[in-house]
Amino acid sequence: MDIDVLGALDVRENGVSVAPTAPKPRQVLALLAVHADRVVPVASLVEELWSGRPPRSARTTLQTYVLQLRELIGAALTRGTGQQDGAGPERRTAKDVLITLPGGYLLATAGGTSDVREFDRLAGLGYRAMDAGDFAAASRTLGAALDLWSGSAFADVQTGVQLTMEARRLDESRLCALDQRIEADLRLGRHREVLAELTVLTSRYRTHENLHAQFMIALHRSGRRGEALNAYMHLRTTLGRDLGLEPSPRLRRLQHSILMAEPEIPSASAAPTRAVRHPDAGPQVVGR
Repeated sequence: MDIDVLGALDVRENGVSVAPTAPKPRQVLALLAVHADRVVPVASLVEELWSGRPPRSARTTLQTYVLQLRELIGAALTRGTGQQDGAGPERRTAKDVLITLPGGYLLATAGGTSDVREFDRLAGLGYRAMDAGDFAAASRTLGAALDLWSGSAFADVQTGVQLTMEARRLDESRLCALDQRIEADLRLGRHREVLAELTVLTSRYRTHENLHAQFMIALHRSGRRGEALNAYMHLRTTLGRDLGLEPSPRLRRLQHSILMAEPEIPSASAAPTRAVRHPDAGPQVVGR
């Protein structure tokens, strides 16, 4: 089974999509998919579907959704390009793929792919490359991790409490990888290449200090000192208005360095981790 959730939901068994179009069964599949090969408790599925107000028939209705998913999986096992001949002991059934276990259900990938797992693997390699000072490998590997995303997680799925939390977790992981990939590019002298990207990111994450620090550095190194100072003032105004905060000491030092036109600007990743909240996008983490 191959699973994609970093964008539109796509779950394939033997190359055949088993994603239903009905919203509720699609929610069930999405939650099982993001936790593939792990048991998802019935209570979590019920909370996802009905947000703390389940009907009396919740468990029976959930079983109906599971049966609908198994029908799609069974059809895929029969029609898929990787179907097995005959009915020997090695032939998988729908119940072998979507397994009922005490207290919950498990979606078994049988060695298939998961874009979440691949993202985590590549991001981990990228972070280790950053720690080792191999910025070219870090940029390349983190870029490959980010290329797995085609949109927001579960972009075409109606999300309840559980999937909303998972989407936020995944989006935060994406932002951290993006932050470090840009840092690697700055270390490689690619300040002009990242300017357009940082322009968009600082507009979206208006209180994310590390992204603004990277933007200021890229602008300064591109000979646009005035714009770098304006970026600092814009961040300071936003932090004060929205959060009642002043920029961190590191940001103030960076602003002073640019103001003094110092030739060497410190790395944007030198700051300690600082949690801030974007008014529209949940909690963000500055640094890594």
